[in-house]
Amino acid sequence: MDKHFEELLLEYVEAKNRLKRGEIEARLWQEYGASRAVLVMDLSRFSNMTERYGIVYNLSVVQRMRRIARPLIEQGGGTLVKSEADNCFAMFDDVHSAVRAAIAIHKAFDQLNLLTEAEFDLRVGIGIDYGEVLLTGASDYFGMTVNRACKLSEDLAGPGEVLISEAAFQHLPPGSGFLAKPMELSIAGISLRALRIEY
Repeated sequence: MDKHFEELLLEYVEAKNRLKRGEIEARLWQEYGASRAVLVMDLSRFSNMTERYGIVYNLSVVQRMRRIARPLIEQGGGTLVKSEADNCFAMFDDVHSAVRAAIAIHKAFDQLNLLTEAEFDLRVGIGIDYGEVLLTGASDYFGMTVNRACKLSEDLAGPGEVLISEAAFQHLPPGSGFLAKPMELSIAGISLRALRIEY
């Protein structure tokens, strides 16, 4: 994490009043804030399959997922920000590019799965949101946009699905050609309006 960013966070914690914290927060968003499309990918059946086949299986499947997903994300104009456990976190300048990359990832995995044994199949759920994020260099980002994309991918998207928040869908250009089915979702008592991309 960026050292200056860390220092500002510590100043925020140690501030004596709300006014000072508000000033520091505004400075953080001014210096590190950006609008981005966030794509989060979550490997389906991961915990169950790891329990069954072990840690070497776990690591090999995750490595394979990252190796295939990274170039597709980059070819689509995105950046693979980080990988954690069985998740990949990416960002794009626009929603259109993020959706195209998500579809390309699913199609590539489907083709690859024809050549592998069933337990090595790559099946992921993908969530996409658009909004403000705090960028702290090339290795991380933070914000409700990231959290919502995580919820869509980890908790709600099934294998082969692309779920996109209503806010992100509204940032698609007119005539983008994507078909989407509206959904009313709920997770941990929070309602979330989203759409499933049909491809």
